[in-house]
Amino acid sequence: MIVVTGATGNIGRTLVRILAEQGHEVAAVSRRIAQTDVPSGVRVIAADLAQPFADFPSAADAVFLLVGGDLAMTGDPARVVAPLAAAGKIVLLSSQGVATRPDSVSHGQVSAAFEQAVMDSGAEWTILRPGGFASNAYAWAPSIKANRTTAAPFGEVGLPVIDPDDIAAVAAAVLTQQGHAKAIYELTGPMLTTPRQRAAALGEAIGEPVTFIDQTREEARAQMLTFMPAPVADTTLDILGTPTLREQTVSPDVEKILGRAPGTFADWAKRNVAAFR
Repeated sequence: MIVVTGATGNIGRTLVRILAEQGHEVAAVSRRIAQTDVPSGVRVIAADLAQPFADFPSAADAVFLLVGGDLAMTGDPARVVAPLAAAGKIVLLSSQGVATRPDSVSHGQVSAAFEQAVMDSGAEWTILRPGGFASNAYAWAPSIKANRTTAAPFGEVGLPVIDPDDIAAVAAAVLTQQGHAKAIYELTGPMLTTPRQRAAALGEAIGEPVTFIDQTREEARAQMLTFMPAPVADTTLDILGTPTLREQTVSPDVEKILGRAPGTFADWAKRNVAAFR
């Protein structure tokens, strides 16, 4: 059995579907989950990793561990990981920030602590470190739906954002195949795209132009502070505005694992166009 935590999110939902379609026995874990959230035959477990995991399946032989925002910032990594180690194999969704922003509490140090806990658990482990997600563009959906505009800072700065479905596909491969023990993979999209280019791709997907409005860093920070702590907002803006060379480098790891190139942002936009219409 493969246990998938964060099973109702952008990555976990797709991962559960892929594993179920491949014929694997799957247990889907989320704080609020119903049987209707998963394919037929998948076991659902409503659990909060911040609490003792009393219902961890004894038949589990692999775990996909996704640590959500609140738990990442306040949880004890060793305590969270300890009950999962009985499965013998843990695939952790971490962050590229461990390597590129090691001094950042939110983007580097917290994820590094969970990585270390997984490495120290005694289980076979693999670490996945994605960069920015294509699905962050969902934040633009209200303004695009309302008036076909979107606003963002650093409109000409490119990053190789990754489709969450590609992260899920990589996770499925690593969970079910041999040869990935003690590996750390950086996951990116196939090319750099700027916020302005991503807005244009969404316009093409919906069949109407989307007007891109340049925000200042201060304007963007004020908006971010309505839903994230200041240190997280500041580091996020640093990545968006002054990315490191590594943050702008296209990684070969998705293609190496899947045998195909990762999907483009335009691919993601077309597949998720209903959210922007």
